[in-house]
Amino acid sequence: MKKVLLGNEAIARGAYEAGCRVAAGYPGTPSTEILEAMAHSYPEVKSQWSCNEKVAFEVAAGAAIAGARSMTTMKHVGLNVAADPMFTFSYTGVTSGFVIINADDPGAWSSQNEQDNRHYARAAKLPMLEPSDPNEAYSFTKLAFDLSEQFDRPVIVRTTTRIAHSQGVVEIGERKESELKEFPINPQKYVMIPAHARPRHKFVEEQLEKIREYSYTSGINRIEKGKTKRGIITAGISYEYVKETCPDDNILKIGMMWPLPDKMIKEFASMNDELFVVEELDPFIEDYIKALGIKVTGKEIIPLCGELNADIVDSALNGKKHSNSINPYAGKIPNRPPSLCKGCPHALVFNAIKKLNLIVNGDIGCYTLGVLPPYNAMHSQGCMGASVSMHLGFEKAWGNALARKSVAVIGDSTFIHSGITGLIDIVYNGGTGTVIILDNRTTGMTGHQENPSTGKTLLGDPSPELNLEALCLACGVKRVVTVDPIEKDNLERVLSEETAAEEPSVIIVKRKCILKK
Repeated sequence: MKKVLLGNEAIARGAYEAGCRVAAGYPGTPSTEILEAMAHSYPEVKSQWSCNEKVAFEVAAGAAIAGARSMTTMKHVGLNVAADPMFTFSYTGVTSGFVIINADDPGAWSSQNEQDNRHYARAAKLPMLEPSDPNEAYSFTKLAFDLSEQFDRPVIVRTTTRIAHSQGVVEIGERKESELKEFPINPQKYVMIPAHARPRHKFVEEQLEKIREYSYTSGINRIEKGKTKRGIITAGISYEYVKETCPDDNILKIGMMWPLPDKMIKEFASMNDELFVVEELDPFIEDYIKALGIKVTGKEIIPLCGELNADIVDSALNGKKHSNSINPYAGKIPNRPPSLCKGCPHALVFNAIKKLNLIVNGDIGCYTLGVLPPYNAMHSQGCMGASVSMHLGFEKAWGNALARKSVAVIGDSTFIHSGITGLIDIVYNGGTGTVIILDNRTTGMTGHQENPSTGKTLLGDPSPELNLEALCLACGVKRVVTVDPIEKDNLERVLSEETAAEEPSVIIVKRKCILKK
C-alpha cells in the first residue's frame, strides 16, 4: 500500500515494520515527529520521552542488549549529549537490533550550530546510512535493524531537515514481529573494562571491513550511468538536487555514508574524465576521496555553509545564473523574524529582567528569543543546561559583585535535561548566584511535548509530576521561591531580593504556555 508520509513519519513506520519494541528519545527539531508518530500510530512499540538524549540512548541500548529491537531518536546536537555511551556501545555491540536516528540541521533553522554528524560515524566506528527521500528513510530504517543484528553493531541513520520534514510516497508493508531474545550472560562483551575493551576494538575494526564489503553488492550504494563523461558523487538530499539539475551525468549515489565504498569510488572515478562531489556542510566524502589519491572537485564550487538547493547546484555545476540561489524567496515575501508569542509568560520575565538591568546567562528553548527586541535581555547562550554552569563561571571570574546583578535563565524541560548538575555545582563550589526556571508546563520550543514535570508521558498516561521546588531544595539550595509572572510587582520584588542574597537561590516562574493554556 502507498501512503504519503513525512520523512519522520516514514522512519517511525520503518521501525514499526522492522519489529522495533522500544523507542526512546528527547524532542529536538528536526527529529521530534518520529517518536510522536510512533506513540500515536504504533502502540505495539513502547515509546517514551527521556530526560535527555544520553538517557534515551542508554534506555534503547539497554533494551537492545536485553534482547529487544530498539531505537533512539535525537537531533544533531543531541548526539553530543549521547556521545559518551555511543562510543562504548560501539564496542559492546548488541543482542537485538539497535538503531540510532540522528537528524542534522544544515542551515541551522532551529539549532545553535550546523555541525555535520557524519564525523561521529567515523569517530565511533559505526555504520551510517543516509536516505535521500522519505521512501528511503523508511526502507533504510528497516534495513538498519537487520544490519545491526547481522554485524553486531549499533547503526546510525542520518537524516537532515529537508528529509525529515518533506513528504513523499512510501510503499509500506506489514509489521514483522521480532524475536525477544534471551539476554546472554557475557561480561567479556558487555562490560567494557580495559581488558575486555582491547579485544573488542579489534572486533569493531574487523566488522567495519565486513560492512564495507557488504556495501559493494547490497545495492545501497549505486552507480547510475548517464550520457556524459562527468561523474558526480553525492548522497542524501543533495542527490535529489543533482538528479534534477544534471540528468545526463554519471552519478554515484552513496547510501551507506560510513564506511565509504573504496572500490566503488575508484571504479566510478575510472569511468569519468572529471569528478565532482556534491554534499551539504563539511567535505566529508570529498576529503575521503582525495585521501584515496583521486582528483575531485567539491567545496571549491559547492558552499561549505548552509543548505543546498537545486539552484545552487545548477549554478555550481552547470554555470547557470539564478537571481538568488541561497534564498530564492528573498525580496518576494516580507522578513518576519521569530518572536515570543503574544501573551507568553516568558515575556513578563524578560521585561522585569530588563527593567532591573540584569546580565542574563541564557539557555536553549523558545525563551532564547529574549535576546531579540524588544527585550534584548539575554547575553550568553551555549548548549542545553549551560546557563546554570556558565553562571557560576561568571561569578568565579568577576566575583560576588557580578553575582548580585546577573541571573541564569533556563526552561523546566532544559533544567531537567542538564541543568540539575549545574545547580548542584553552584552549591558545592560556593556560588551565590540566582537561577530562574521558566516553568511553562511543557517543552515549548519543539511543539509542546511532555516532560517529567508535566505529569504525563509521551503516550499521555498519568505520571508522577516532578516537584521542581523539592528538587532544588534537595540540591542544597535553601532559597527557593515560586512566583506567577502575571503578578509583575511581586516578580520584580522577588528578583531584587534573590539577586541581592549572598547565597544560591532559585526562582521558579510558573505559568502555563499561552498556546497550551
